[in-house]
Formats: sequence, C-alpha cells, structure tokens
Amino acid sequence: MAKGWWKGKMSVENGRRSLVSVLIILVFVFIFSTFLPSDTAAFGPASLIPSIILIVYIFVTKRILEALILASLIGFIMVSHPANGGGLGEWFSNILASFGGAALNVMMSEDIAWLIIVCGLMGSIIALIEKAGGSFAFGEWVSKYAKTRKSSLLVTYVLGIVVFIDDYLNSLTVGSCMTPLTDKHKVPREFLSYVVDSTAAPFCVLIPISTWAVFCSRILETNGWAPAGEGLIYFIKTIPFNFYAWIAAIVVPLVIIGVIPIFGPMKKAEERVKNGGPLAPEGSEKIDIRAGSELGKIPANPKVWNLFAPIIVLIASTIILDVEMMNGVLVTLAFMFVFFLAQKLMTATEFADVAIQGLKNMIMPLMLMVLAFLFAEVNAEIHFTEYMITTAAQFVTPQLLPLVVFIVLAITEFITGTNWGMYIIALPIVIPLAISLDANVVLAVAATLSAGVFGSHICFYSDATVITSSATGCNNFRHAITQAPFGLLAAGISAVLFLIAGFVF
Repeated sequence: MAKGWWKGKMSVENGRRSLVSVLIILVFVFIFSTFLPSDTAAFGPASLIPSIILIVYIFVTKRILEALILASLIGFIMVSHPANGGGLGEWFSNILASFGGAALNVMMSEDIAWLIIVCGLMGSIIALIEKAGGSFAFGEWVSKYAKTRKSSLLVTYVLGIVVFIDDYLNSLTVGSCMTPLTDKHKVPREFLSYVVDSTAAPFCVLIPISTWAVFCSRILETNGWAPAGEGLIYFIKTIPFNFYAWIAAIVVPLVIIGVIPIFGPMKKAEERVKNGGPLAPEGSEKIDIRAGSELGKIPANPKVWNLFAPIIVLIASTIILDVEMMNGVLVTLAFMFVFFLAQKLMTATEFADVAIQGLKNMIMPLMLMVLAFLFAEVNAEIHFTEYMITTAAQFVTPQLLPLVVFIVLAITEFITGTNWGMYIIALPIVIPLAISLDANVVLAVAATLSAGVFGSHICFYSDATVITSSATGCNNFRHAITQAPFGLLAAGISAVLFLIAGFVF
C-alpha cells in the first residue's frame, strides 16, 4: 500500500514538473516569436526550433505522442504571430485557426485517408488470419525448418525479401507472422523489429516492381528530370547507387549470423531477455496490434493456407491493380470473407466483429502517424527542409553534392519522419541544383532516396518505425533507439561510398 502511494505521489510530481517545463517552453516561444519576420520563408535558423525541442523532449521524456503535439504547437505559435503587431487575443485566435486548419488539412489529405484505409484494413486482415488459425498453423509449419534462433531470424529476413511489393505490407505481414516463432526462441522484440524494418523499405526501393518505385517514378517525371512515361527507367538508373538500401539490406544477415556483433542499446535488450526479463520492452502493449485482442480459440485443424492464400491474393491483386495497395487490401478482404466462411471457420457476424477489432488495434499507430504528418505540415510552413538544403548548398561542389545531399536529407528525414513527403519537397530542389552544378543527377537522386530510407528507419515516429513496432509488439522508441546504431553503421559506409562516387562519376 505504501509502495503504491509512493509511486502515485512520484507520478503526480513528475506530471507537475512536466507541466511547468512545457509552460516555460511555450512562454519562451511566445516571446521569441515577437522578433520573427512576418514572412515565414525568412525564418532562417529559427525554423529549427520546433525540431530541436521535439528531439530533446523525446529523449528526456520518452513520450513521442506528447512531443509531436508540443513541437507542432510551437511551430504554429511561430507562424501565427500577428503581422500588424496585434494583441494576444488576435495571436491566440491565429494559433487556433492555424492549428485547426492544418489538422483539418492533414485529416482530409489523400495520404492520411490512404493510411487509414490501408493500415486499418491491414489490421483487420491480420486479426482475421489469426482468428482463422493461419498464424498459428504458419508458426507450427515454419518451426519445423527454423529450429534455432538464427534460423528463425533468417527466415524473417527471407520473407522480408519475398514480400517486396510495399514496406507497410512487408512489415505488417512478416512482423505479425514471425513474432510468435521468434518469441519461442527468446528473441528480443527489438531485434525482430530491426530485422523486419531494415528488410522492408530497402528492398522496396531496390526492386522496380513496388509502390516505392511507382511513387518515385511519378515524382521524377513531375520534376522534369524524366520524360513523361519514362519515370521508371530513370528510377532504375538510381538503383545501383542507392547505397544505404544496399548496405542496410546486407548488414541485417551479417548481424543475425554474428559476423557483425550486437552492440549498443540492442545488447542491453539481449541481456534483459537472457536474464529472464520480458521479450518486449516496457510500454509495448500500447502499440502492439495484438494487445488485448480476444479472437477466440484456434480452430481444431488450423491450416497454413489460411495465411498463405490471403497473402498471395494481397500481393497478386496489388501488382495487377496498378501496384495500388488499397485495391489489393479491398480485394483480399472480399476473398477472405468467401474463403473463411466457406470453411465454416466463422460466421458473417464474427467476420465483421474480428475485422472491427483489427481496425481498433491500429488506432494508436494511426494516431502517431497523423501527428507526424501534422508536424511535417508545420515544418513545411516554416520552410524547414528548404532551409536545410539551401544552407548546405552554399558550401557544396559537384563532387561533394551526393554526400552533402545524403547527410542533410538524412537529418531532415530523421526530424520530419515522412520519407515520401520529404521526397516531394526535396527532389524539386535537389534535381535543379545538381543540373546547375553540372553534378551527376543520378547520384544526387539516389542520395535523396537513400536519405529517406535511413531517416525513416531511425526516426521514433516515422511510418516505418510505427508500423513495424505495431506488427512486432515493440515500443517504438525502443525499436528506433536499438536500431539506430546499425542504421548509423550502414549510413557511415554509405556516406563513404557517396563521397567516392561523387569524385569517380
């Protein structure tokens, strides 16, 4: 009783301390904002303030959701200062209008609508497969071949290569399928998350038949580098030089088999599990798509095809229907309804109930991604990415451009957390810059793509981190912090390769 009272008291004290800290930060931002120019494009170094506070707050508190809200609010305070020197009333009114307008824009954007539909329904698909016994049967089947810790992780890696069509599909399916097996072999969830995450996006950006290839091809055409209809050809030109994707994909199996030793925070996760601690780090239940779900008993005769068939339909229909994952998800749900009801695995009512439960399980990951998009929205208003690129461009040469682009945009992506969003903003600047400097445009574009993959891997709230964490049941802060040293290792090697390539090509 006394112990519980003490914990409650400490919680209250920590809450008060956090409140005071936040109020001090907001007062500082209010005062500082009075000195900012009315033109947000002229903010200069001040555009870094929300990002700096965001990163510091996350490392101090480990609370990502609140950090994103605070950093976004700070950005909106900065852009809402009355140009005519109006009073506090007008300022507060502007802040509410800016914050509300941006939140509405984010929620009404095509990207968020796509995320809610695709990720939400992927949660339904995973829940339905579990209800049908497909995940259990798959675990029993693959355990015959993956009898050790290393082999279970290598199977995870191979599955990540096979499911190359989209990184969301990859992380959600491979992560959710392999978690039970790796749990049996006492693999920390952080390690599984690293293998899943560092296999998903790298292969998606290296294989031209993927949603990444389609998206990037369109951007290359939109920005005038690739002629209309030839975007994919120009995207393929960047593949040999997408150094981070190649190195990250190669490092994973080397870590699994022990050629590269486990080090940094990941080593502490290994020690926790070896000493009898939990497989998942503290707080993982908040983001785990399986946490708290009660999907009923496993069927008497679970069949592995109840997992394989939906996944095959999902991949095939996505490829056939213009490499659009939303179409694939909708077709797969329709197929599963017929396939599972025909086997009498569940009734139509049970199917609907489980599908809704799967949607509910995705609420926390989706909320994090919505807030990340909101933060990216305010960063766009204060011209954060443009400032980072243009500042670095002042000191760059044609030979150093690929290296500088990779480093600057990797930092930018780590802060903004939206790789495709970063591509939309950065490529229209990088491509003309490379042309004006007479630098190698292919290398510059490859460096941009590599930076997007790297930044999303180590960002605490990026879509890649959040989706992988939800699929593997791992706290997303711990996933990002344990994966970071291996990502930095691959990034360091990539930086050297971009430096060499800049002079050679």
